[in-house]
Amino acid sequence: MNDHAAPQGPSGRPPRRALDRRGFLTAAGLTAAGAALAAVGGEAFAAARPLARPASAGGFAVPLDTVRHTRTWMAWPDSSAIWGRQLAGVQANIALIAKTIAKYEPVAMCANSASVSKAKSACGSAVTVIGSIPVDDCWMRDSGPVFRTNGAGGLDTVGLNFNGWGNQQTHAKDALVASRIAAYTGVPFSTAAFVGEGGAVETDGAGTLMATRSSIINPDRNPGLTQSQIEAAMCAAFGASKVIWFKGVLGRDITDDHVDATSRFLAPGQGLVQMPLAGDTDPWSNDARQQYQILSTSTGAQGNPVSVTKLQGPDYGLIRSTNPDFVAAYANYYVCNGAVIAPQFGDSRADAAAGSTLQRLFPGRTVEQLDIDSLGAGGGGIHCVTQQQPVP
Repeated sequence: MNDHAAPQGPSGRPPRRALDRRGFLTAAGLTAAGAALAAVGGEAFAAARPLARPASAGGFAVPLDTVRHTRTWMAWPDSSAIWGRQLAGVQANIALIAKTIAKYEPVAMCANSASVSKAKSACGSAVTVIGSIPVDDCWMRDSGPVFRTNGAGGLDTVGLNFNGWGNQQTHAKDALVASRIAAYTGVPFSTAAFVGEGGAVETDGAGTLMATRSSIINPDRNPGLTQSQIEAAMCAAFGASKVIWFKGVLGRDITDDHVDATSRFLAPGQGLVQMPLAGDTDPWSNDARQQYQILSTSTGAQGNPVSVTKLQGPDYGLIRSTNPDFVAAYANYYVCNGAVIAPQFGDSRADAAAGSTLQRLFPGRTVEQLDIDSLGAGGGGIHCVTQQQPVP
């Protein structure tokens, strides 16, 4: 996901204006359909590409991200058409994230062949750079494969038919990343019967999913499909049986309000929601409050109530960035072997409180907080640019 030129992120939700993380809509690689969408503020929709080989769980399910990983997958951005003058800063953020994760587990970085040398130099020898899987951008959470396990040593992958967030950004290479990673790893690959992105769906690993209607029940991804049809396809792909839906925010960022910038699952029956300041009344803040209200009154697939932890967001007046589209999502953290990789934004009190909350929630892991402001200005975060491969 991206928004460049006026970059915007794949999954953020701070107070912002107009389109974001896809603010890049005005910049690069816009298809005619995407341009039409931008022109009407997200109310026009392009047709989704045809689906093939629907995925059925068949005993496989996407596990919670706290399980042990074999590696983390990432992608090296090199498009100045997408990122403009922000490219160097975003590359530095990607390298920092990769090097930090590599202290805890292997990292595989997909890069265009012309950028392999630069990616290797920036990321260091601890990160494996792969030049045979070309990419358009860095949002591996959305373009990459979703890995599933079956509890008996089996591993397979599902592609979510990535279409550039509803054809809002060029994605010829990224549309093939999921299948190419599956082929590279020698893992079976199938295709989900809906169009979506990894950042749009959260799973508790025990049958429950959560998502926003705005990002999935959306004519630019799934024209002609009803909510029940999409729900069935999501459950089949993720090995789940229930979806908790939030309304979301339509047309304000390229992702149409990905859930992973606001709400996450910590464990079966346990969730987390990043909350705004009491005085914040923008659409993203109201959306967060609605997500908290819905999740805290929901039950999981097993029928048990979901307990919800509040993660306090920062004061946008105290963070380093003055970009109106900045995404300051502590909730967009990434869990890897032995660590939680999270952002910090310059509001020292909120940064420290978020770190303490995450440390309490993940007591056996080291919490590393990174300055990833260039990514935040592009509308995304650490979870957005990573994809875990679980141990079978």
